[in-house]
Amino acid sequence: MKAFFSILIFSWVLTLFMPWWSLFIPALFIGAWLINRGLPAFIIGFFGSGLAWFIHAFYIHFSNDGILTTRIADMIGTGSPWVVLLLTFIIGGIPGGLGAITGCLIKMNLKRRAVPDTATN
Repeated sequence: MKAFFSILIFSWVLTLFMPWWSLFIPALFIGAWLINRGLPAFIIGFFGSGLAWFIHAFYIHFSNDGILTTRIADMIGTGSPWVVLLLTFIIGGIPGGLGAITGCLIKMNLKRRAVPDTATN
């Protein structure tokens, strides 16, 4: 839970001031620090950063009465602003999931190299 909320908060704050790919940065470090397995790392990173983007898009959607998301939905041919919000969640979640699994796998690789292999002696 701590990893999920950390990724959510730091991803949201970083994307306010930095480009979209900054979602990768907190997920990478938190994945390396707090998460120990690959699949949970991807899921936590995906939902943490995806939810950060979804909340921000949802806020924008209701701030302008859905005008922007409706126009985007018409432009891409989905017809529903909710599909645009769902796509925003998925597109925001992918870099977070990849960042978290990358950090977790780097940590696992470094731990494996640090332990000497005594079975070959």
